[in-house]
Amino acid sequence: MSAEASSPCCAASRPSGTAVGNAEPLEVARPNRRQTRGMALLPGGRFIMGSGDGHGHPDDGEGPAREVIVRPFYIDTCAVTNQSFRRFIQATGYVTDAERYGWSFVFRGFVRQELAATAISSPVETPWWLAIAGSDWQHPEGPGSSIRRRMDHPAVHISWNDAAAYCQWSGKRLPTEAEWEFAARGGLEERTYPWGDELTPDGQHRCNIWQGSFPTRNDKEDGFDGTCPVRAFPPNGFGLFNMTGNVWEWCGDWFSATYARSGMVDNPRGPDLGPARSMRGGSYLCHESYCNRYRVAARSSNTPDSSTGNLGFRCVMDT
Repeated sequence: MSAEASSPCCAASRPSGTAVGNAEPLEVARPNRRQTRGMALLPGGRFIMGSGDGHGHPDDGEGPAREVIVRPFYIDTCAVTNQSFRRFIQATGYVTDAERYGWSFVFRGFVRQELAATAISSPVETPWWLAIAGSDWQHPEGPGSSIRRRMDHPAVHISWNDAAAYCQWSGKRLPTEAEWEFAARGGLEERTYPWGDELTPDGQHRCNIWQGSFPTRNDKEDGFDGTCPVRAFPPNGFGLFNMTGNVWEWCGDWFSATYARSGMVDNPRGPDLGPARSMRGGSYLCHESYCNRYRVAARSSNTPDSSTGNLGFRCVMDT
């Protein structure tokens, strides 16, 4: 079955034909024991996956809504933080795709004017992304920026390859889309967000997304401009933080806009091959006027070697 990539508005993709180094995750040493600290054990079971309510993007393949079964699994309560990712780098010497390429995509609004003038490129369809030399997980906005005061923020500029290497080192794996959505729903059935159907219940912001006029004015009504700490908002019913907003999270599945119609409902794992991997949850750049993919049923994709300033991950582990 073919796998089609969706709109690049959410997280820009590297141009094809620019690969460097290894195309597959590097071999890294794994700790001697399984670590479930910082993870929640979910019971699995049946749930309604996807959406047919008309709020999604038809080309993303969210629907139809269908009953799906997932097995019990552990999942990180938070996205992998800069602190945890640094521990992985120190233990293995791993070099991320952004570092090997020498650049990554940064949101234009975060780039100093003099640095923006040196941008390698900018996608025509999404000019708010700039390819900035020297941007990577340690330097989220390029040279001169630092994660020193953001150790409890999610690691960003992480490619699918990077996330898979971290999982291999930690004895974990990336979630399937079905597992991710089951977890994000927090035990609620057919709700729009992890906490219900209202975006701001009682006027309270429950996730880190864009407020204002995208992409020129962010009113920061939720208190944040870029990433926020991984525990900045209340958890869902499973005790999981920031399942929507903040950063996109990689899933293990190859992306397909038609796989939901395949009839596979028992622990589905996506198509066997494809050009892009699935990602879930939306990010701090999502806004209802352009990209309302901060809903639990929403999905998008990117190529495995792509990295941006709003793209991270969390891990799962089999019971």
